[in-house]
Amino acid sequence: MSHSPAGRFAPSPSADLHIGNVRTAVLAWLFARSTDRRFLVRVEDLDDRTFADVAQRQLDDLASVGLTWDEPPEYQTAHETRYLAVIDALTQRGLTFECFCSRKDILQAPRAPHAPEGAYPGTCRNLSADERARRRAAGRPPAIRLRSDTNEYTVTDLLYGTYTGVVDDFVLRRGDNVPAYNLAVVVDDAAQGVDQVVRGDDLLPSSPRQAYLAALLGYSQPIYAHVPLVLNADGKRLAKRDGAVTVSEIGPESAMAQIAESLGFTATSLDGMLAEFDPERLPRKPWVFRP
Repeated sequence: MSHSPAGRFAPSPSADLHIGNVRTAVLAWLFARSTDRRFLVRVEDLDDRTFADVAQRQLDDLASVGLTWDEPPEYQTAHETRYLAVIDALTQRGLTFECFCSRKDILQAPRAPHAPEGAYPGTCRNLSADERARRRAAGRPPAIRLRSDTNEYTVTDLLYGTYTGVVDDFVLRRGDNVPAYNLAVVVDDAAQGVDQVVRGDDLLPSSPRQAYLAALLGYSQPIYAHVPLVLNADGKRLAKRDGAVTVSEIGPESAMAQIAESLGFTATSLDGMLAEFDPERLPRKPWVFRP
């Protein structure tokens, strides 16, 4: 299915959006609109710690600051067959394996000297059929992992330039049968025609895995722009415990005024910001928010 190019904002409805999330949404909208792309909102609700009422409040908050999107928001839970079909196709190509490890098993396993903390050590990659059957009989449902043939992959980012990061045998489907984030995000972006991914720079390290998977699936690598996060006065990621940080607490006008100032805009409306928008002039350092 061919689409015109799009950008997107894809919140997970586990908690109300704080001003940092809304700032990222505003930037995603500005990047999309300034390049004549469609702008989409996707609700990433596969995880059981997400809530429909929170999703609705997130959409209301985005609308309250003036954000517009070109299609009704898409909910990931409506598309599980899409993800499972991709996993099946990878399995038929010999590119997956079952993994019976717990998180603790992975952290305690010996791994190559250069491998980063938490990188999958390959424990279940080459299990025999007998070993797999034995582990299955022990009652732990397996996750499905990608059988990767590389240790790293390079992406290009509009703000960070060339970035090379780790690619391990990452999870495609969790042991509870829920499609994993790294799979769902890649499959959804391709299905929706998203070729521009603007998001917080805490997600930059996951982009090599996602771009590698996209390449395996024959999708084009999206244009990435990982934008600096918003931090609290202690230099930690902004969170609910930092006081009045949500749009409903701050008020849409005040939130937009502060977002505009943090990005160096004189205008406080989206259309005004769009007229001033220049990616080259965006701040490269985190914004410290003081309510």
